[in-house]
Amino acid sequence: MFSFVQAHPTAVIAGAAAALLLLLAMWLLSRRQTRRLEQRLGALSQQLQEQAQREARETAERERQQREELRADVRGVNDALVRMMGEMARTQQGQLDSFGGQLRAVNRSDEERMERMQRTVGERLEAYEAQMERITQVLDDKLAGNEERIERVRAALEGGLTLIRRENEQKLEQMRQAVDEKLSGSLDRRLGESFRAVSDRLEQVTRELSQMQTLASGVGDLKRVLTHVNVSGTWSEVRLGALLEQMLAPGQYEACARVNPDGDATADYALLMPGSGEGRVYLPIDASFPQEDYRRYLDAADSGDAGVIEAAQRALEAALRLHARRIRDRLIVPPHTTDYAVLFLPSEGLYAQALRLGALQDQLQSQYRVALAGPTTLCALLNSLQLGFRTLAIERQSAEVWKLLGAVKTEFGRFSELLARTQQKLRAASESIEDAALKTRTIQERLQDVQPLPGDAAREVLPLGRDEDADDEWN
Repeated sequence: MFSFVQAHPTAVIAGAAAALLLLLAMWLLSRRQTRRLEQRLGALSQQLQEQAQREARETAERERQQREELRADVRGVNDALVRMMGEMARTQQGQLDSFGGQLRAVNRSDEERMERMQRTVGERLEAYEAQMERITQVLDDKLAGNEERIERVRAALEGGLTLIRRENEQKLEQMRQAVDEKLSGSLDRRLGESFRAVSDRLEQVTRELSQMQTLASGVGDLKRVLTHVNVSGTWSEVRLGALLEQMLAPGQYEACARVNPDGDATADYALLMPGSGEGRVYLPIDASFPQEDYRRYLDAADSGDAGVIEAAQRALEAALRLHARRIRDRLIVPPHTTDYAVLFLPSEGLYAQALRLGALQDQLQSQYRVALAGPTTLCALLNSLQLGFRTLAIERQSAEVWKLLGAVKTEFGRFSELLARTQQKLRAASESIEDAALKTRTIQERLQDVQPLPGDAAREVLPLGRDEDADDEWN
């Protein structure tokens, strides 16, 4: 081997130069790759949320292309080296003796330049590695800060939602208690007043029975005048209309209401009850009960005959049952109406007599779904319905508040998911930077034993072009 070196020093030098050129080409390619990674790092810091996956695919594709280019360049360099070695062996064989001294001088100067370049490259690579470590540390600090801020925001949001929920529950409970207190107080007051009024009137009737005996003749004349007058509905309807007008707003009831859209049955009056959603349901009130049976009962009571009184009571009870059945068949048509109706009795005496007819009221409610109501009872019923309307409005507003809180909770859940995805992308970017730093250190370790060529000689051997940004930074 030593004899071969002495016999062919030019070929040996050419081979060494070719090897150095090959290693320098690999180092230049790795430097270009490192610069591209730095540029990608700058772009990645601005488009982290949108281009993480696309950058990963592009990085893989560029690495594959670079490997293919490197293989092609290595093959070209090998071919060029083979040709150059052949030419140099043929052309420089006769000039070895004359240029021996010059070559030694050139070798010494080249060695000095190579050492300086190697030191410079090592310093630049160390500086680059330190910069990459600083960038990694900055990204880690930012990730930690973002996690802390996200945790604080999540804790603040959860605390705010808990406080809002607690305050809403307290307010709803207060509103419910206030409504219950007002409802129970109003019902107790109205019912007490109604019972006191009924008791007072019954006592007054009892006290004035003797006086009514003296007026029997006048009452008989009045009954004879009204014998052929139909009072089955006019007086009752007028009194019922006056009560509804006094107790309710015009939009809460309807006169001559057509409760069945598929038929022609109409109720004297109907209350507009809230239905499912924004719809409405009728509560029929009938005021057309005839007065003849009640008047016959009054006549029987005036006569004092127990048998006649009992027969009149049975006739009145049968009339009430028949009228309740007609109301059920004509006016109760769910879902357009409620599943019960109200039979309005215009006088407190008729209502009291209906209540005294055994279990008639319970039977009418269970069999025909019809409730009896006198003037005082109807007023109490209307007051209860008004409070029920207000309670329903409050419940609907409460449902809207809960719906809004549910939407806020859903949006905050989506915000938490978005923050989690952002955190994952930041971690993926940090891992990509760490991979790039690892590859850079690997290339640096592999180039430790390489003797670099001067810049002009390297460009002549490997005309790979210039990286303007890299040259500006080196200069």
